[in-house]
Amino acid sequence: MSHVTAELREGTVATIRARQFTWSADEPLAAGGTDIGPTPYEILLGSLAACITITLRLYANHKGIELAGVDVRLEFDRVHVDDCSDCDERTDGFIERIQSHVTLRGSFDDAQRKRLAQVAGRCPVHKTLANGVHISDAVSFDSP
Repeated sequence: MSHVTAELREGTVATIRARQFTWSADEPLAAGGTDIGPTPYEILLGSLAACITITLRLYANHKGIELAGVDVRLEFDRVHVDDCSDCDERTDGFIERIQSHVTLRGSFDDAQRKRLAQVAGRCPVHKTLANGVHISDAVSFDSP
């Protein structure tokens, strides 16, 4: 189980904590923020990119495949359904889409290439985002 907290006291900077780690999220100046940290969507993409790279490394280590490195480039955007030729679901309005490009560094045979390409799309965060996640919301109020 993972556990993360975030607090915001003033402005737009959220302080996020997980275990012994602390980092910040913010919005760019153009969006009314102070731009001292990545946006929430950038953090989300960072989580996916980290999961893809770590999953590939652990798989390669387990199988004895020499993996010299992994580079991941992710882009998040909202596209109108009429402009989304590769989207499976057709609905009205917009579709949120993450485009992923993974570059694996090293010498691989054809079987390794095929399997590594499959593994790249099977990290736990990728599965969660692709399959959706149930969110249970609760809001409480505390007077100062």
